[in-house]
Amino acid sequence: MRNLLVTLFLMGVLNVSLFSQNSIHTFTLSKTDFLLDSKPFQIISGEMHPARIPVEYWRHRILMAKAMGCNTIAAYIFWNYHESEPGVFDFQSGNHNIAQFIRIVQDEGMFLILRPGPYVCAEWEFGGLPSYLLAVPDIKVRCMDLRYTEAAERYIKTLAIQVKDLQVTKGGPVLMVQIENEYGSYGNDRTYMKWLQEVWKKSGIEVPFYTSDGATPYMLEAGSLPDAAIGLDPAANESQFAQATKANPNVPSFCSELYPGWLTHWGEKWQRPDTASLMKDVKWLMDHKKSFNFYVIHGGTNFGYWAGANAFSPTQYQPDVTSYDYDAPINEMGQATPKYNALRKILSQYLPAKQKLPAIPAPMPVIEIPEISFTSVASVWESLPAAILSAQPKPMEMVGQKAGFICYRTNLIGHKKGKLRITELHDYATIFLDGKYIGKLDRTKAENIIDLPASTTANPQLEIFVEGMGRINFAEYMIDRKGITERVSLNGMTLMNWQIFTLPFDETYLNNLKFSAGEAARQGNFFKGEFQLTVTGDTYIEMSQWEKGLVWVNGHNLGRYWSIGPQKQLYCPAPWLKKGRNEIVVFDLHNLVPKPIKGVKSME
Repeated sequence: MRNLLVTLFLMGVLNVSLFSQNSIHTFTLSKTDFLLDSKPFQIISGEMHPARIPVEYWRHRILMAKAMGCNTIAAYIFWNYHESEPGVFDFQSGNHNIAQFIRIVQDEGMFLILRPGPYVCAEWEFGGLPSYLLAVPDIKVRCMDLRYTEAAERYIKTLAIQVKDLQVTKGGPVLMVQIENEYGSYGNDRTYMKWLQEVWKKSGIEVPFYTSDGATPYMLEAGSLPDAAIGLDPAANESQFAQATKANPNVPSFCSELYPGWLTHWGEKWQRPDTASLMKDVKWLMDHKKSFNFYVIHGGTNFGYWAGANAFSPTQYQPDVTSYDYDAPINEMGQATPKYNALRKILSQYLPAKQKLPAIPAPMPVIEIPEISFTSVASVWESLPAAILSAQPKPMEMVGQKAGFICYRTNLIGHKKGKLRITELHDYATIFLDGKYIGKLDRTKAENIIDLPASTTANPQLEIFVEGMGRINFAEYMIDRKGITERVSLNGMTLMNWQIFTLPFDETYLNNLKFSAGEAARQGNFFKGEFQLTVTGDTYIEMSQWEKGLVWVNGHNLGRYWSIGPQKQLYCPAPWLKKGRNEIVVFDLHNLVPKPIKGVKSME
């Protein structure tokens, strides 16, 4: 009998096809186990984020996770990706269609853990919170501030409509829903956590809930809920699981984030954690029949302006690179890595007799693109919108802008040269005096003072062109408005009477650029080129000779590049390319002349 029970358990571990995914199931919590149809079920989950993966590749990435040995997919949902303005939601277009992603998971015989926030962290812009919240000067987030909870409730109710019929209790694949994320690392508003759970319940979520926190007493006390399973970020030994049991002996616990890789900031070396310790952790979890989730099994890409940032002191700022490769088992291009093969091997050892994992899906085609020539240029200074007048600089959020760049202009009266100080620069500024480039200030280096030289004009014109990089997504310094968030002074004199130019560099802005065959006169330029393809495939756009900026291919924003590295190539997926003529646009903050550019098959 004991051998039969062990066999049944292992069948539940790695062979989800035993369960009809189109039938209604129960998923409940005992004190020690997750129960699927009243039987112990070990969750072996691989996390990936629909917003970071082109919709055309969703199924491929899901199948890759299944072939590695996962029976479940975990997915963060990013509130700010789906609600662009208050009450303006998109859950239908492209990779915004969360219900479609969940149905693909179901089609492929897997279950799903939903991680909807409203806060998620995830190295994502503002941790998933919408930037419009920051237009409220004194708003407090992740607590019972009514301005915040009103917006959060609107999001939860709207998302619940998309997912409630996809719960296992309704015949779908959704097993559990997470409440908030690592709240014990941020705050202690237990009323807020309980309120979130009640909003989800009232919105039709009936599967079990769980929370995620570090295996630390104070985090678990502040972040957990009485009737929610405890996720541990991370956990792979007895003492860590014992902390969860001590915090709440009435619910099961699991490793909600097991890290096969790690995140990378601009200016760092690529983070590549030791694989041997990962294999040891996986073996311990499998031997002890503990559920766990690989964070992440496939990272994808922070296309556009979606990369976040970290800060653990008031003066620290660490923006994340565009790639979210994460040194994950499935790399940014969706390819199996040596780490993937090692994990697949160890997980296959726990399969029931005579069962095998599915074949690894074939990789997507990869191409090179010969060097591209640029034929025209457009200066940002010739494409400024109407000015907004303001006594002092205002951040983007206060003038209705979500992301991109913003320019501040004033004339100097009184002091005309000396020490220019920008108080609370967020995040990277190029400074011009009478149209001449003076230099840059970089928040990552805590730079905020630059010398202004003397000018020959009576009232010199000062322009400060600011790039807002990722909003901080973790810990206590999350209120991170972009642009100049305080004031500008010259030799201690506060500078007044500013013109503000919003420059989101979005689709509308780019479509209105006026390109010409001339040469760039000053820093801050868009360069446009074309290239021909006979076949399409994934590629990386090589940017190693450029300074700092953004790249668009056929209108798709590939994200940021920066010469400080470590990332020098930007991922361009095949669905964004086409046979025949393709267009590329590069905006660079510093280059006056376009540099060589090409498509390569891999990232350094």
